[in-house]
Amino acid sequence: MNSVDRYFRISERGSTFGREIRGGFATFFTMAYILVLNPIILGSGKDKFGHTLDGVQLATATALVAAVMTIIMGVGGNLPLALAAGLGLNAVVAFQIAPLMSWDDAMGLIVLEGLLICVLVVTGLREAVMHAIPQGLKQAISVGIGMFIAFIGFVDAGFVSRIPDVAGTTVPVQLGGTGTLSGWPVLVFCLGVLLTVALLARKVKGAILISIVTMTLLAIVINSIADIRSWGLTTPSWPDKLVDTPDFGLIGHFSLFGGFGETSAVTVVLLVFTLLLSDFFDTMGTVVGISAEAGLLDEEGKVPHLGRVLLIDGAAAVAGGASSASSATAYIESAAGVGEGSRTGFSNLVTGGLFALALFLTPVLTIVPLQAAAPALIAVGFLMMTQVKNIDWEKYEIAIPAFLTIAVMPFTYSITNGIGAGFVAYVLIKTVLGKAKEVNWLLWVTSALFLVYFAIDPVEQLLGVK
Repeated sequence: MNSVDRYFRISERGSTFGREIRGGFATFFTMAYILVLNPIILGSGKDKFGHTLDGVQLATATALVAAVMTIIMGVGGNLPLALAAGLGLNAVVAFQIAPLMSWDDAMGLIVLEGLLICVLVVTGLREAVMHAIPQGLKQAISVGIGMFIAFIGFVDAGFVSRIPDVAGTTVPVQLGGTGTLSGWPVLVFCLGVLLTVALLARKVKGAILISIVTMTLLAIVINSIADIRSWGLTTPSWPDKLVDTPDFGLIGHFSLFGGFGETSAVTVVLLVFTLLLSDFFDTMGTVVGISAEAGLLDEEGKVPHLGRVLLIDGAAAVAGGASSASSATAYIESAAGVGEGSRTGFSNLVTGGLFALALFLTPVLTIVPLQAAAPALIAVGFLMMTQVKNIDWEKYEIAIPAFLTIAVMPFTYSITNGIGAGFVAYVLIKTVLGKAKEVNWLLWVTSALFLVYFAIDPVEQLLGVK
């Protein structure tokens, strides 16, 4: 155990085996929803030839990639950073890319995007971009992510819902489903939030995990005695069987350059560019945010072993595409484990091990509803929000980009959009203040790319691909 402690630097980082194990469990239960959601999203899409992907095979592929890449990140990167199929990216694959080509071709573009990320890492360009970001913007990214995941928690639990456009109102979201809180599932979420914050205030060890387990058990009891229409994606009831045989039928089904034969080269390049940019900066924001929350950034605000971490993340994208599970990326829900005390990659062994068990125990995952796991996101949002005090709000050249970064993330439901808004604003303000020379050339390049990203629709029209 001493050698394990030294390798992962558990004691050195002020952690313990108990904290790492609790953190690994908390991270898993907070992000286990992807085992349900990813098959639903990818399974809902049809490729150019009308084919769909099998749900059981998708669940197996999703669990396999998450297990393997999370463990590799723990051993190789030594960060409490779990990986799985990226939300948003899977929707792009299912509804934007697949209709233009076959599923094998679409997954091939994911592999290609992952390989390009690995090239950027090996050349040092990806790490250089992260080091070029001012410390104030890094802190804003962390705070913005905190707001974003708290918003995810509120939405996933049904505490907040979108008002359909047909309602004829200018208010985009509302309390509950009808403007008021109603139903047992929302009650479970509210009780979970109250329990979590109470335990946090009392500084109870294992607060987040205790809340998840307690609320899951309560949800199972409520579901057995009450008439509940829907819990959402996961119903808290004991499954008919606990063990199921994994189906690896989708593993290895991809065509690296097949997409170029199904649609124009310009379209393929733009699709890969969109995937690359989203994956690149979502990961960047997540890695910085999690590392900052865990107190692992050095005096210059740099992430330890960053090059290795980013290379593993690029390899995860390759693995996701090669397994037909869509691009795998670092998960911001890892913050739940950090909030539980995780400070090293040892917690990833626990999280990855649970994903490996999920290959055979997928039915058991239906026990934990989103309403029981979402309070952890609210609590972690608070913990990450505390870093806002470190931003220099008197210095507008940092304060305004920081504000836009924080605000745009939850308001557009995208980490990438928030980072892009902050970068563009930073470069603009530095320029109008006559301080353009202080801006690192990489920020100029990435800001220019973000302008293309934000204006992708008119760009496609100018290039004649729409």
